[in-house]
Amino acid sequence: MNQALSFPRKMPIGIQSFEYIRQNDFMYVDKTEFVYRLATMGKPYFLSRPRRFGKSLLLSTMEAYFLGKRELFKGLAIEKLETEWNVHAVLHLDLNAEKYDSPDRLHDMLERQLLHWEEIYETGGKGITHSGRFMEVIRKAYEKTGRGVVVLIDEYDKPLLNSFHDETLQKAFRDTLTAFYSVLKSADPWLRLVFITGVTKFAQMGIFSNLNQLKDISLDPRYATLCGLTSEEIRANFTPELKSLAEANNLDGEACMERLTRMYDGYHFNYRDWVGVYNPFSILNVFDTTMFDNFWFASGTPTFLVEILKKTDFDLRELDGIEVSAASLTDDRTDINNPIPMIYQSGYLTIKKYDERFQIYTLGFPNEEVKYGFLNFVTPFYTPVKETDTSFYIGKFIHELESGDPNAFLARLRAFFAGISYELNDRTERYYQTIFYLVFKLMGQFSEAEIRSAKGRADAVVKTADYIYVFEFKLDGSAEQALAQIDDRGYLIPYTVDGRKLVKIGVNFDPKERNIGEWKTN
Repeated sequence: MNQALSFPRKMPIGIQSFEYIRQNDFMYVDKTEFVYRLATMGKPYFLSRPRRFGKSLLLSTMEAYFLGKRELFKGLAIEKLETEWNVHAVLHLDLNAEKYDSPDRLHDMLERQLLHWEEIYETGGKGITHSGRFMEVIRKAYEKTGRGVVVLIDEYDKPLLNSFHDETLQKAFRDTLTAFYSVLKSADPWLRLVFITGVTKFAQMGIFSNLNQLKDISLDPRYATLCGLTSEEIRANFTPELKSLAEANNLDGEACMERLTRMYDGYHFNYRDWVGVYNPFSILNVFDTTMFDNFWFASGTPTFLVEILKKTDFDLRELDGIEVSAASLTDDRTDINNPIPMIYQSGYLTIKKYDERFQIYTLGFPNEEVKYGFLNFVTPFYTPVKETDTSFYIGKFIHELESGDPNAFLARLRAFFAGISYELNDRTERYYQTIFYLVFKLMGQFSEAEIRSAKGRADAVVKTADYIYVFEFKLDGSAEQALAQIDDRGYLIPYTVDGRKLVKIGVNFDPKERNIGEWKTN
């Protein structure tokens, strides 16, 4: 036993087959009580979760359950709950693997899937539409088994996300999928369960308009931890891995857990009990490598989301802490002028607060991995800095403040602005405030830094081991005015009992030069 425990346990990174995980001794956190609850309710369900959050594994688990593979569930919660283990026909449609860059891609994928089902259930589908053939497969599967058919649709929105930049292509995909999924309403008498997953809810109203009884459980408190991992689940299931991770990073157990929490926790999929959910992909990778890194963010870049932000001229500074109506998060229609619901559903924002009286959500970055990964990624869209060089620049800024040299810091910041090309430089006042915001926010990854923005000014505070710097930026004013404002508005008062040296920095921003002008320190 001790010898076996000396070998690292296998983490199911990228493995979406429940059967493969169980047969090959990979780690599995038991979510089968949820599966049983959903199965016994018997509704058509929709679940929205970010990518790599366990949606595919959930559907694979459901498939094994409805196929009656009892041996795979030995020792799991559902083993004691289920007594019959009836076998149902399962039609599992996975849209995740294909690259949808033309209408033929979706057509060919559906054709392959239908041919596979038709071979199993002995239907002849030649000469009729995909939707007609799908209906015939469901009917035949019901007749063959004598039990309701289970339909599982994984990543229903993948073709739509891939074609977001092309309205014509997206319309073609929408029309094809609407016709195909419309079968599910007509086939209701032959269906046992329908479960549909995706990242976003956009276009749901169009695609599933005929499936009006579809129950969205994305924000249902009962299923808030259906995908992802809780702190309790990590502590209960990964004790050896936590110990190894702590030792590899010279941390004690609680400090290790605190770092995991800062980096990967913070997702909230309901507003009642506020149970935090950790990103499972990052957690498994951390335990596998014993290194803290941006695993989830690096596995897929949010380019299309940044393009939406730019197209709508969204103020990046408002992203962390933005307030939105409850209706906007659950609205089935996409609104190109409001990118927030899609950014939220994609996992880059999460619920931070909820005002039940006025039904207002406050959203923010869920954790440090997402926050700094996102800010690093968007920086090249606003500055001449390459994404790979962002940490280098920020490191220089931090070093100069840590060494007590704010003049060198501001000289570097001036050079930073001077390096912006004419194309980038032809921007508004808000654009420069956004750059200040990015610089100070990214410094927060390595030091205690905060920035507050409002109406033409940006106040920033940076705390290092020995110094507390309070910045005031003036647009087309003077450095003296900026320093005076720090005193007049009492910006230093919260820090007067701190033992570190307080440094006031007043900076004038010259709109004609589009750069930092004079500055003064005190």
